[in-house]
Amino acid sequence: MCLAIPLRIQKIEGTMAKVELGGVLRDVSLVLTPEAKEGDYVLVHTGFAISVLNEKEAQETLALFAELEEATRQLEEEEATDSAGGEPAP
Repeated sequence: MCLAIPLRIQKIEGTMAKVELGGVLRDVSLVLTPEAKEGDYVLVHTGFAISVLNEKEAQETLALFAELEEATRQLEEEEATDSAGGEPAP
């Protein structure tokens, strides 16, 4: 299974871009998306921007990732409580 994440372009230098998510900056290649501009959201997979997204699509996808993260956290807490005999794990 492959996963691509929407990230916002902060700066472009040649065919490389600095993208940001949650305060983390990363360099990605724009070779596959030469039409991307600063401020655009791009779908990033393995260091390459593979498509340009509009902001609404990007925000919806990021919200789904946040929901998945929260559900995973809750499940892990429930499993820890169950394995501790009903008491929350320290």
